[in-house]
Amino acid sequence: MAFPYPVEHNVPLFLAPMAGVSEPPFRRLCRSFGADVVVSEFLSCEGLRRGIRSVHDGAFFTAQERPIGIQLYGSNPESMAEAAALVTDYYQPDFIDINFGCPVKKVVRRNGGSGCLKDLGLVAAIIQAVRDATTLSVTVKIRSGWDDNLRDPVRIGLACQEAGAEVLTLHPRTRSQMYRGEARWEEIAALVDALDIPVVGNGDIKTAEDAVRMHEKTGCAGLMIARGSFGNPWIFQQTRDLLAGRTPKPTPGAAERFAVALHHAKLVVETQGDSRRTALEFRKHLGWYTRGLPESAELRSRLYRVESMLEADEILRDYLKPTRDVVCR
Repeated sequence: MAFPYPVEHNVPLFLAPMAGVSEPPFRRLCRSFGADVVVSEFLSCEGLRRGIRSVHDGAFFTAQERPIGIQLYGSNPESMAEAAALVTDYYQPDFIDINFGCPVKKVVRRNGGSGCLKDLGLVAAIIQAVRDATTLSVTVKIRSGWDDNLRDPVRIGLACQEAGAEVLTLHPRTRSQMYRGEARWEEIAALVDALDIPVVGNGDIKTAEDAVRMHEKTGCAGLMIARGSFGNPWIFQQTRDLLAGRTPKPTPGAAERFAVALHHAKLVVETQGDSRRTALEFRKHLGWYTRGLPESAELRSRLYRVESMLEADEILRDYLKPTRDVVCR
């Protein structure tokens, strides 16, 4: 059950594809903290086919991010095949990932993302069309089903494998659940037992300890971390330490946390420039980096009003004066 692209560790750690978060600067940052594989934000096959610039911008990546997958979504096999061929020829990632997991209304209303799970014939047709259109490895990300009536991740996974998927990632919630309730990790274990291809587990990994528990309980071949990475790229480093039997480095205090946040901001500025729009988009990251700090509510209130990265820098530095021992809860 080897992965079809190079991975450094026996249990690779993945940064999940997340709209508005899994952009090149954050992907580079997470790679530097130990993420083995990163995946782009999900990209519309129609947007790629039509040459929409903002969608093509989402396919951009740097050499430091490899191995990287470009994730596509759509409900038309021919359109998905055309987009896969385009991505293969022009961007040359390490693999193409098909999104059958996104629960967002604007995606599923056209049967994209997890909307495809209502029709396993369509799922198979999309996978086969993409495989025929690219020389790259093709992987798939799914949920456990559309709703409880159609909840059958093993059946979905077997259909994906039969159609030619080389790796399968499961977020064990249905589309109807969105992000409510607990992810059923036992469904990941059932997929591991049923499939011959590598299964990557995803869902409810908030800490390094969660990641290790998922691996122990499911036997999954890899671990995909999503919201647990928000403002917390060191979760990859901590998880790797625990998997290797080492004592993980503690969660950093304010000074180190802010240094990482400012480095992240620098990477963003290098990509987008220090515009007001850049600052507005980065506000969410600033909020995540400050979680758990003393007086963090007041700090976030100030950061959510910044209109430049320089202003954010000044606020963070001001928080550390006078020097005090600030630890994260």
